[in-house]
Amino acid sequence: MKSLLRTSTILLAMAPALVSALEIIAHRGASADAPENTLEAMELAWEQKSDAAELDLWQSKDGRLIVFHDNDTKRFETEKRKIKDLTLEEVRKLDVGSFKDPKFAGTRVPSLESILAIIPDSKREVLEIKDGPEIIPELVRVLKKSGVPKEKYCVISFNEATLRASKKALPDIPHYFLMGYKKDAKTGEFPELEPLITLAKEAGFEGLNLHSDWPITPEFTAKVKAAGLKLMVWTVDDAALAQKLVDSGVDAITTNKPAWLREQLKK
Repeated sequence: MKSLLRTSTILLAMAPALVSALEIIAHRGASADAPENTLEAMELAWEQKSDAAELDLWQSKDGRLIVFHDNDTKRFETEKRKIKDLTLEEVRKLDVGSFKDPKFAGTRVPSLESILAIIPDSKREVLEIKDGPEIIPELVRVLKKSGVPKEKYCVISFNEATLRASKKALPDIPHYFLMGYKKDAKTGEFPELEPLITLAKEAGFEGLNLHSDWPITPEFTAKVKAAGLKLMVWTVDDAALAQKLVDSGVDAITTNKPAWLREQLKK
């Protein structure tokens, strides 16, 4: 306990330095200003000086990796279809821009390859796998064929089996386990930190990626770091909450508004 208190005290004393060290991740690209998970959103994320951009991955019916959040198309067409039942060509016929703003009409769903090709130097892509472990062989193939250095991406997922399979296939790539903060339907209890730390350590993951509803404090972060893990938090569009997280010593914050949040933290 004393060591945790010392660590949390040090984190508070280092708060100004923590702001500059913080990684700001654009959630589905700069999704407050452009259609999420598109090339336009990723390009805007880089223009807004994000340190990284996050995207969502599914495997199409014909085995391609598509960047798309939902498991169906109901937000973009009258008769919804399951993403996994469509080929990449069929998915790319969707207009995923008009719902955001008429000026984005005709914006298409990108493949993972097209986004990997535009990652700037010193930036990285956060790959959230929405699919099951069956996606991993194609993910490995695409990443290796892209020639993108391993320092320029990491992998996250809510699916433990998928993340374990990915870590096994890509042992040199950082992996972070995603977890929300909702009561268990059976027990009525909120998730606890210690079991997550144990899981991450046993699986060889580099850290945790937790929802901003978690009760994150300097002491909370100290427990994660004492286990040799990093702590990322999603999705934060509130300046006061972001500052609280910075003061708590988190490593990264995912936001829909990367440029705005960075300016707020400078204040």
